[in-house]
Amino acid sequence: MMHKWTSNIGFRPGRHVLLAAAMAVVAGCQSNTSQTELLAANDYRLRHPIVITEQPQTLDLPVGSHTRSLNRDLKDAVAQFGAESVHHGNGRVDMQVPSGAANEAAVHEVSKQVRAALKRGGARSVTTRSYPVGDAKADAPIRLSYPRLKASAGPCGEWPKNIGGSVNQNVDYENFGCATQANLAAMVSNPADLLTPRASAPADQNRRATVYEKYRKGESTAAEFTEGVGAEVAE
Repeated sequence: MMHKWTSNIGFRPGRHVLLAAAMAVVAGCQSNTSQTELLAANDYRLRHPIVITEQPQTLDLPVGSHTRSLNRDLKDAVAQFGAESVHHGNGRVDMQVPSGAANEAAVHEVSKQVRAALKRGGARSVTTRSYPVGDAKADAPIRLSYPRLKASAGPCGEWPKNIGGSVNQNVDYENFGCATQANLAAMVSNPADLLTPRASAPADQNRRATVYEKYRKGESTAAEFTEGVGAEVAE
């Protein structure tokens, strides 16, 4: 609800005029448009909210029927996937192996190497289960996955109304701010930071004691750097 107040110097409304104005205000507050809808019409963060969900992060490994060993590049990719499962997830990786595929024997041999590479990357645990393959002549991949928090916003590109008609209404058009929200959701390193701030790290007790001691002696409490950022440049 938007009110427009005007100032009339020297005007003193009577009792009936004040009563009529109050009734008009009450009638306006009881309109069908809710406060949330009014805010969403002028706040792109409410119109295009960033949603945090837990979704599987996956990696498919191609395995040929005659493959008996993973090459170096695939082993490194699997090890990196295991490291990411610790950094972005809970360190638990689910390995799905095909059942009934043409490369089932090869997968049986390679799966041991996949498990070893995941452990080398730091994965805390690896569970193995099978998934059915309808075509017995096809080669199916080994599927790795772990749960990861992901941020998303959108979809963008919706234009339900002609934006030319909303110019005089002083409201944002439907797609306004959607790209900004979607880009922020895609770029954030840790989506959990959008939910709550991270906990503060414990203070360095040794550094605190050093600063207090210098302060008592009247010395400078700033640290001295001989190289890197903060180092004093000799003139």
